[in-house]
Amino acid sequence: MQAAPSTYSKVYKLLAKEEFINNAKLGKVLARKCTRCGYLHLATTYFCQNCGNKTFENAIIEGKGTIMTYTIITVSPEGYEKYIPYAWVVMKLDKTDLRISGFMGGIKSPADLPLGTKAKMTGYDERGIIIEKL
Repeated sequence: MQAAPSTYSKVYKLLAKEEFINNAKLGKVLARKCTRCGYLHLATTYFCQNCGNKTFENAIIEGKGTIMTYTIITVSPEGYEKYIPYAWVVMKLDKTDLRISGFMGGIKSPADLPLGTKAKMTGYDERGIIIEKL
């Protein structure tokens, strides 16, 4: 009997990941909203970080925000050489406390991406979430 919850959990996580990716390709973020207090979570979660509630509903959020920090990559991991230079950025989503990280191409120096730059999600591919300057 214990195999069923584990199998259910794996299937649910796969479906949630697929739904997250499909929304990211549209420039949206799939979040989980607590049904008791409305607190938003990015990942599949089992308990609300704010109130401890166990029930959630999906919330689709616009993938626009502000760049909070980043790392410029000039020596890439194997398989990503064609993308350098690029930045791995952390973007705070507008109208929420949520932050996402993703790939932003063509960033050679800090002058190319001042902190506070407005940006948006534009897709998802083998690099992960794609973020571009507005």
